[in-house]
Amino acid sequence: MTNEVTVPLLPCASIDDIVTFYGILGFRTTYKQRKPNPCVGLQREDLHLQFFEIAGFDPEQSYGSCLVLTSDIADLHRAFATGMRAAYGKVLVSGMPRMTRPRARKNSDGLGGFSVIDPGGNWIRVFQNPATMPTPEPAPAGRLAKALANAVVLADSKGDAGQAVRVLDSALARPRADDDPVTHVEVLVYRAELAMVLHDPETATEMLARVEHVALNADETGRAASTFEIAADIAAALR
Repeated sequence: MTNEVTVPLLPCASIDDIVTFYGILGFRTTYKQRKPNPCVGLQREDLHLQFFEIAGFDPEQSYGSCLVLTSDIADLHRAFATGMRAAYGKVLVSGMPRMTRPRARKNSDGLGGFSVIDPGGNWIRVFQNPATMPTPEPAPAGRLAKALANAVVLADSKGDAGQAVRVLDSALARPRADDDPVTHVEVLVYRAELAMVLHDPETATEMLARVEHVALNADETGRAASTFEIAADIAAALR
């Protein structure tokens, strides 16, 4: 048989909080009940998610997770970010809920991905569908790029922001003359993002200030454009 559909069923502390948050991301409620067990079904185009409420559930202890494959991670991330900006005035980069940025994952054969961490503590892991991206991005070159790739796996895939910070701080503490300036900016901005995740606004502010001192030519500035957009979102979250 073909055309089977799998719909994840994820835990939460409040289906009302879930409905509100996912509504901001463009989901509509397809089903909702209170008795005998509180649960809700949500849909955004072909993306279906269902949630069940557990009394006393602690989202910080949640292991809930699912994978979403899409043909355009940038477009989906952009739509989610637009919804967040309209509702919150910024993209949520810390706390719960929050959203990470699309980045290549070396533990996923170089495919790009980002994660939404919802009010139930569930990680909705969005990846580029390999069928629509036959040639994965090349492995990172240079020590800063390798450190960044390792940190992304630790923080964005495994949720270990603390260890990711240690990897980036070690790389930033040993600057080299041949470091790629664009990658340097990416590392600083990602370090600022992780500082926000760890509720450390002082370090986030410091890292964004250091970005201003990285010398870039016109071509490098163009290559770093998307990273500067992330930096602007982090700066907005700091205000």
